This record gives sequence, structure tokens and C-alpha cells, in this order.
Amino acid sequence: MAILSMFYGIIISMYYMDNKQHHVPHIHVTYQGQDAVISIPEGELLEGDIKSNKMKLIQAWIEIHNDELMANWELALKGENIYKIDPLK
Repeated sequence: MAILSMFYGIIISMYYMDNKQHHVPHIHVTYQGQDAVISIPEGELLEGDIKSNKMKLIQAWIEIHNDELMANWELALKGENIYKIDPLK
């Protein structure tokens, strides 16, 4: 697992070679003990739970960084190093 970004107490990460369970590009999100899996680029909740106001922030971040997220997804599938992405400001 690699942490991609952190903002407003939200931790965004991506696992290497992680396409077996969800079969779609996605990120893992942690916020105050809540864990969620969110699809990219759609920003849909695939699994878990996250506060709705934080979900809106995450979805905005996904929209802003869609190209970077998809590039990181391709790298992660190959087991290659992924890159940090700027936080939501």
C-alpha cells in the first residue's frame, strides 16, 4: 500500500496489484476510523462508509486529479512505484 495524499484528516491510498476484489480502478480512503473503497474516475462508493461531507471532498479531489490517479493505477497494477498527488487545498 502507498499513501497518495492526505488532506483534512483524510488519508488516500492505493494498493499494488489490487484488481482482484473490485475489478475496477479504485482508491482506499481512511477518515477517523472509517474505511471506504471509492472508484476512479467515477467517485462511487464501492465498499465501506465515509461521512458524506468528506465524501464530497474526496469526489472533488478525484475529479481534479483524475489523470494522475489513472496513471498511478496503471503503475500499481504492474507493481511499479506510484507518485504522490497534491492534496485538496
